[in-house]
Amino acid sequence: MAPHRAACLLPLLIAVASAGLGGYFGTKSRYEEVNPHLAEDPLSLGPHAAAARLPAACAPLQLRAVLRHGTRYPTAGQIRRLAELHGRLRRAAAPSCPAAAALAAWPMWYEESLDGRLAPRGRRDMEHLARRLAARFPALFAARRRLALASSSKHRCLQSGAAFRRGLGPSLSLGTDETEIEVNDALMRFFDHCDKFVALVEDNDTAMYQVNAFKEGPEMRKVLEKVASALCLPAGELNADLVQVAFLTCSYELAIKNVTSPWCSLFSEEDAKVLEYLNDLKQYWKRGYGYDINSRSSCILFQDIFQQLDKAVDESRRGLFVSPVQWVYLQQISPVNQEGKCAICDLYAKTAPTHSAGIIRD
Repeated sequence: MAPHRAACLLPLLIAVASAGLGGYFGTKSRYEEVNPHLAEDPLSLGPHAAAARLPAACAPLQLRAVLRHGTRYPTAGQIRRLAELHGRLRRAAAPSCPAAAALAAWPMWYEESLDGRLAPRGRRDMEHLARRLAARFPALFAARRRLALASSSKHRCLQSGAAFRRGLGPSLSLGTDETEIEVNDALMRFFDHCDKFVALVEDNDTAMYQVNAFKEGPEMRKVLEKVASALCLPAGELNADLVQVAFLTCSYELAIKNVTSPWCSLFSEEDAKVLEYLNDLKQYWKRGYGYDINSRSSCILFQDIFQQLDKAVDESRRGLFVSPVQWVYLQQISPVNQEGKCAICDLYAKTAPTHSAGIIRD
């Protein structure tokens, strides 16, 4: 790689997940699960911060960051399924079935109006993330520098952008009005604007064949029967979607309220591995390597990012003024492990496709 193209990259330091179920919640996990030091100090840059500092000869020119929204509430669909399951337990729970009785007494506080909106914890997540990013690149967030935010039209992304901006404080003279954030669905929700992806994956009932097969497979059937037994319900009254929403409720309660929900008591670590695989399987076929169009649909965002970075490098080499604007892109889906971004970068690729019968145990 030529010297002028060299990049100063910060390593992604993934810590061992905490014991229990917390390490199996995927994108519903707390930041603290992968960065335990944040539990003690949410502004900490981590134990390896010194090693990750830019070399003295490397001067940052411009920053373009793609961020997922902060911790959110369940979607309206998830809340409806949870209400359905909770209602069944309230109608059928008996004192002789302690797990069902405990869950029947659990206060169902989620309302459909919450529908995936940013939770207070999510606002703090984004404020702290902004302060950590500014601490890591102080020259790029100095006074008189400008910050531009592009977001999808999803309310949780707009709310995350406002929280991120608040986290930077008054130094950049930024307001708090969400209307100052550029809404660009063509760029940020590129999958909705790719006709081929919509036709071949999003609206294609057969595209998720492997996911549906796993839901009916032996691993999922074992988890379903175990949960039904704990709740003293016939197995026929449950399905994979209801079991999954119970598991997700465990994750939401931990992420939003920092409590261990009684819903967590239904699952062992082995169960969590199966449910994590179910979610991974869906993301593989819907957003990852499953179909070639998944990665191709994200080209528009990557093209925008790298064209602007190339422009900054070229301007710097020619001694021209480099724009002081730092860009932050906010999306609904995680840029780390979904949306085809790993696929287009050829990250974490496997030599064989992920299938319904492909669950691997250590």
